[in-house]
Amino acid sequence: MHNDQQSSNWIAVCQLDDILPDTGVCALVNGEQVAVFHVVDGEHRVFAIGNYDPNAEAAVLSRGLVGSLGERIVVASPIYKHHFDLQTGECLEAPEHSVNAYPARISEGKVWVAACI
Repeated sequence: MHNDQQSSNWIAVCQLDDILPDTGVCALVNGEQVAVFHVVDGEHRVFAIGNYDPNAEAAVLSRGLVGSLGERIVVASPIYKHHFDLQTGECLEAPEHSVNAYPARISEGKVWVAACI
């Protein structure tokens, strides 16, 4: 998994207004499909994880349903309904099928994702 300590290039992927609250979109970041989510829970936050669901063998996570399980903000994959933690990329039902998580932020009305190198 990627973290802020690694060297990274920030890439603007879209305007924040391009993502409806509590939904996701898919963006191409350094040649990889990344699912980018706009979550509103009192404040506007963004998260980015790999878009490819290894359980379903399909690039579909950006189309999943955003919600929470306890304190965790998750997306439920649209195919097998596995839950992925939006902060860590961990697959709660099958941790061996977790995905990468990428730093994401909002700046000047845009959504930025760090492409770790």
